[in-house]
Amino acid sequence: MRGHVTGDPVDRQLLPADPWRLVETRPSAGEGMLETIFSLANGYLGMRGTPSEGRPAAEHGTFINGFHETWRINHAEAAYGFATTGQTIVNVPDATVMKLYVDDEPLLLSVADIESYERSIDFREGVLRRDLVWRIPSGSRVRIRSTRMVSFTDRHLALMSLEITMLEGSAPVVVSSQIINRQDDSDEFGAQAGASPNPGEKADPRRTTALSHRVLESTGHWHSERRMLLGYRTATSGMTLAVGADHLVECDADVERLMSTSEDQGRLVVRTRITEGQTLRIRKAVAYHTSRSVPTRELFDRCRRTLDRVRETTFEALEAEQRQYLEDYWTRTDVEVPGDDGQQQAIRWCLFQLAQAAARADQQGIAAKGLTGSGYEGHYFWDTDVYVVPFLTFTSPQWARNALRFRVNLLPQARDRARELAQRGALYPWRTINGEEASAYYAAGTAQYHIDADVAYAMATYADITGDEGFAARDAARVLAETARMWADLGFWRSNGAQDFHIHGVTGPDEYTTVVNNNLFTNVMARFNLRRAAEAVTALAERDPAAHAALVAELDLHDDEPEEWLACADGMVIPFDEALGIHPQDDRFLDRELWDLPATPEEAFPLLLHYHPLVIYRFQVLKQADVVLALFLQGADFTAEEKLADFEYYDPITTGDSTLSAVVQSIVAAEVGHQKAALEYFRDGLYVDLADLHRNTSDGVHIASAGGVWNGLVHGFGGMRHDRGEVSFDPRLPASWPELRFPLTIRGSRIRVTVRRRAISFVLETGESVEVAVRGERVRVTAEGVEVPLADQGPLRDDSRLEESPAIGDHRPDGSIITSGLPADPDSPWEFPVSAIEDETA
Repeated sequence: MRGHVTGDPVDRQLLPADPWRLVETRPSAGEGMLETIFSLANGYLGMRGTPSEGRPAAEHGTFINGFHETWRINHAEAAYGFATTGQTIVNVPDATVMKLYVDDEPLLLSVADIESYERSIDFREGVLRRDLVWRIPSGSRVRIRSTRMVSFTDRHLALMSLEITMLEGSAPVVVSSQIINRQDDSDEFGAQAGASPNPGEKADPRRTTALSHRVLESTGHWHSERRMLLGYRTATSGMTLAVGADHLVECDADVERLMSTSEDQGRLVVRTRITEGQTLRIRKAVAYHTSRSVPTRELFDRCRRTLDRVRETTFEALEAEQRQYLEDYWTRTDVEVPGDDGQQQAIRWCLFQLAQAAARADQQGIAAKGLTGSGYEGHYFWDTDVYVVPFLTFTSPQWARNALRFRVNLLPQARDRARELAQRGALYPWRTINGEEASAYYAAGTAQYHIDADVAYAMATYADITGDEGFAARDAARVLAETARMWADLGFWRSNGAQDFHIHGVTGPDEYTTVVNNNLFTNVMARFNLRRAAEAVTALAERDPAAHAALVAELDLHDDEPEEWLACADGMVIPFDEALGIHPQDDRFLDRELWDLPATPEEAFPLLLHYHPLVIYRFQVLKQADVVLALFLQGADFTAEEKLADFEYYDPITTGDSTLSAVVQSIVAAEVGHQKAALEYFRDGLYVDLADLHRNTSDGVHIASAGGVWNGLVHGFGGMRHDRGEVSFDPRLPASWPELRFPLTIRGSRIRVTVRRRAISFVLETGESVEVAVRGERVRVTAEGVEVPLADQGPLRDDSRLEESPAIGDHRPDGSIITSGLPADPDSPWEFPVSAIEDETA
């Protein structure tokens, strides 16, 4: 356990606490972290929060979900089955730029004389607003107001406006509204999109790859008096793109307009002269359309239709639609913790990010960074299935279904990947955009077979909570069966008095321990996958014989396969050490010595940027929760005593180098009674991006961590669990919180839950009554509401037990003593390790 966030980690002079808005009080352009947290997106289209004048900026970025370039992965020493095709999200042409010149002076926030300034996003309207007053060197004063909106109701559309009002004096004003291909054309400072770290910086595998070839090949450009269109085709992946923009110019004075387009730029230049009290207003509607292969002339027509619809209405009407869309979202999603505006702001910011990542993904994946940055190449990982899809299932079931349809559509590629690795069934890629494996480092990538069980977990959760029988029969059953086949084939039987089913050569969620035998998380989740697959196929045969017959025919499914899956699940090896009373992370995990985290200098974190993987692999040290995550996802498989022992063993050796870790540790800490630690871990997860705790928010929002915040609130402090559709509660409200309120959607009905110190209450808001359990007591939730008294908020334990591993000094089964230490400094003076020998012989 490393140090936690103390106090409010956000700079409240720059970003004041506001429960519904993110507000910036002074110009800070050029800071990548702020560009990320002020990004706008809708799940299809995303725009980083760079200034409308285009500079200064750390990294410009406009991204479209799934729009990517491919490239050959060149392995220094290749081997059969290694990933061969890299995939990188493309920085599509930037339409946010509206450069401003007043009296021939460019607005440049880093040097401008700014008298007042505010930039904000109200999470209830989804519009980025900026309002500033600029005193130009000639003495004139102008007020500049701008807006930017990425539409939720029309996923291809973004709206922008720029309003310049002369407060004092008069001056010529020029606005250059542009569309710029930044992917292939350097900006004003010579920097290109997606650049690698600066020379001298440590290589960071979490950052994107800079592509060396021209990515966007022009296929045409066109303009009229009000409209411009640019078309492109990616050089290698062959995807196509069109972007178009319309402008409406309004001014109290005469205006000159000049429109032009070229291969890499479209530009409208507006010239006028305004005097005191006069205003120039420019409204810009932008449409993006993409395809895997459709010619850009067809995409031009789609852009025209999108922009024509905007002409038929008003910006105000479209903004009203956006507000209504978000009002509906907050009604079914908002989590309220009264009493701390800064904390409430952070909670809602995280929930807003989840909407921006998932709302209009529309059967595309949900990338690790959403559409707010180029980190992780724009790839989709397992964390969507474990951290985000369950949140969507309980709040926006249609969005969850869309996210799962992405996995269903990748099933053919998953089958191909399984065959490539000599397995039956299907194996989902560890990281991907187009369905092909893109992880070049198999030990911490392809070896994470648990992704199959993670997908199965998301499918089962959705089917259980929504009751969507059509999806369960048509889609989930296929995925569950094919992933179960993979597990049955990957594992093997070994007899040692009893028949045990083993899974070897895999990596769990903890990437600091790789390619091991019987990783506990993997085995527990595989067991779940196998059982749920067998049950799904059996239930389908009983409920819908025709659908079952179709499934059998499609998969060539043998009658005995479900029986085999159940046998594998029942025989699954679940490692347990009797001496320590814990579940080892894998068969040989306890053979390693402990990494002494308290003695590790803070500048050495994250370990992955400061130590070779082989150095890390020799120690008991975790990048993120592994066994502890299993305790949460499959809690019914463990006793309360086992959960406590496991948490207290693994917490002191977990670095939290992954942003996925803190929220899970918070949930399990709350359950087992380490309630102070639970709140501390929750705050670590809550402020991952708003306080840039991992120093890489500039690469994009950590979407799964944001999903984890909801999990921490609802599962951790709300104490909600679900098992085969049965929802139960065992709350753990922090002592400093007066109450916790949140809605849940269960089988089409929405209930609202309120947790207080002495009671938990439920009220039905829509749909039919719902039955839940509170600490074993069954409760029927109706519109009249129901309240259940609580004797306490669970056990309270001493967190000092988490400061140092309880295993230090204990004996392994072979009699050796467990010790802790750090990798030796090769430059330190040599010493004979007498003390170690004395300890062994003492």
